[in-house]
Amino acid sequence: MTLAPAPVLTGPAASALELIGKTPMVEVTRIDTGPCRLFLKLESQNPGGSIKDRIALSMIEAAEREGFLKPGGTIVEATAGNTGLALTLVGQAKGYKVLLVIPDKMSKEKIQHIRAMGADVRLTRSDVPHGHPEYYTDMAERLAQQIPGGFYVNQFANDANSEAHFRSTGPEIWEQMGGDIDAFVAGIGSGGTITGIARYLKSQGSKAEIVLADPVGSTLAGLVNEGVPGPEGGYTVEGIGQNFVPDTADMTLIDRAYSIPDAEAIATVRELLLKEGVLAGSSSGTLIAAALRWCREQTEPKRVVTFVCDTGAKYLSKVYNDAWLADHGLTERELRGDLSDLITRKYASGDVVSVGPDDTLDTAFKRMKGADVSQLPVMENGRLVGILDESDIVHVMDTDEITRAERFSQPVRAAMTRELDTVQVGEPLDALIPLFDRDRVAIVLDGETFVGLITRTDLINHLSLNR
Repeated sequence: MTLAPAPVLTGPAASALELIGKTPMVEVTRIDTGPCRLFLKLESQNPGGSIKDRIALSMIEAAEREGFLKPGGTIVEATAGNTGLALTLVGQAKGYKVLLVIPDKMSKEKIQHIRAMGADVRLTRSDVPHGHPEYYTDMAERLAQQIPGGFYVNQFANDANSEAHFRSTGPEIWEQMGGDIDAFVAGIGSGGTITGIARYLKSQGSKAEIVLADPVGSTLAGLVNEGVPGPEGGYTVEGIGQNFVPDTADMTLIDRAYSIPDAEAIATVRELLLKEGVLAGSSSGTLIAAALRWCREQTEPKRVVTFVCDTGAKYLSKVYNDAWLADHGLTERELRGDLSDLITRKYASGDVVSVGPDDTLDTAFKRMKGADVSQLPVMENGRLVGILDESDIVHVMDTDEITRAERFSQPVRAAMTRELDTVQVGEPLDALIPLFDRDRVAIVLDGETFVGLITRTDLINHLSLNR
């Protein structure tokens, strides 16, 4: 079949469900791919923003056909977020209630999105292994059994998961690439994507190498490359990687695997946005980093396909937030061996939200809310002259002498604290403890120059990252 040289517009769809699939493919042209050509299938263009829309529709329709899901029923699932979004999209369109169990490390954008769509969200621990009662799959299965009419989707052992990719994603890739594929790269969350597409490619006689992209800390790459589980650990990438082999995953189809550190995945996905203009999620960084490693190892031109699994709009507070990355040790930082190493938001870099003494308390409070902080340094002509925290504002509000509007219109200088608890940047960590014992934030100076603030959380985070 010959593809159209340009996108073909179609008439309006009857519902968002009709827009699932038929996603575009784009070639990477501004990132070093060695002698190879790398193509990205933009699953972020599905109506729910991810590749999981495909399996949600497939699994719900299969449950309806088989009588497991009846009118008025409740869809229950354990999810890293995207399958939950997709199930809610499909479930709401079909009139079902949706209950989702989500590990607490997932981005707030995903959780807010799901709740806004009307799903019942239960957060659970992300630091416990498969088999623990608070592990997300164990909790979801238990809840489904307790709810009348509840149907546990179980994407990890649902044949309709891989079948969706065998019937739709695989054929689309084959058509878009004209059957010319040398390698296909995917991750394993539930296992359906890599299994379904690999099976389809092999059914067409393709000799494409099937490559697993796995986060460091997931055990699956070890099973592929050495036949034993790899070292287990924590990772921040969402949606892929496991400490067990899902029933949906056919590991015999996979030829090789790459373990990708979080920092490499995040750097890759940010480079993708910077150079190719594609806003992708964290798991896409793992996939594309693995694909780039494969491409750069080749000595002859090859054609490689992987995914933009979901939109990066769901990770703006994490992957695309420099302060969050610094807090988690995922950026390249020059360490000086002094208290500045604890400060991820430095005043000299423009990262500190501050206020002036003549700004109003209303302005100060709005800046606190916008930056999600409880205190602001007060700066005048580049010099620290005070600090304002929530308690200072409360004290001004706690009077009947003036109206509420007048209280908020007062200048910051009327409420700020001028007696500052400061430490010099070269002092030891122990110098922070007396300040924290008095419920103060540490104001760090280099001579008379303001460097930044250190909170208890900053200290704990520093000790955690440098155990």
